[in-house]
Amino acid sequence: MKISLKTIPHISNKIAIDLNRSGVVTMTKGLEAVANEAQKVFETNVKQEMALEEKVNEMIDANEEEIEFMLADERQLFFMIKKKLAPQFDVILDYDERFSDISHKILDELYEEDLIHFDVSENRIKNIIYNSITSFIADTSEIQDAVMDKIRSYKRKFIPGTDEFEILYEKLYKEELLKRGME
Repeated sequence: MKISLKTIPHISNKIAIDLNRSGVVTMTKGLEAVANEAQKVFETNVKQEMALEEKVNEMIDANEEEIEFMLADERQLFFMIKKKLAPQFDVILDYDERFSDISHKILDELYEEDLIHFDVSENRIKNIIYNSITSFIADTSEIQDAVMDKIRSYKRKFIPGTDEFEILYEKLYKEELLKRGME
């Protein structure tokens, strides 16, 4: 699943909470510092992918006439170009590999910034971070469905895309995360 800038703070909080609950990590500056460092790593990664996609879109737009003439499938072409350019933008397209790489980068940053201490193998800590990411992603669709069900249950109808809808959605999303112990 593709990670958006909007979900990064929630994933970062889950990572901090899971590391704290693991019992194998001592946090030197608290949950918030760990979550902030994880958030920085995620934001860098997501922005790299956004830059890659922007470049691909520019290339497609520049060759739009030729693409139409050849009757090429733009979506398939997009992914082919993205795959070709991904190494230049330091983006890993396979999500399992990508989340493993992000987990390692987060661990490195937490250690370098002296935010955590541990007496177990680095791989064990990396796996805790990786499992936090993948479990959050697995739970996301359930959470989104629960939030949408709550919004639909209101007598007043909210229109998706409006500011009012977005504010309500974010509020209910955070409540659902709290209810599940993910924030």
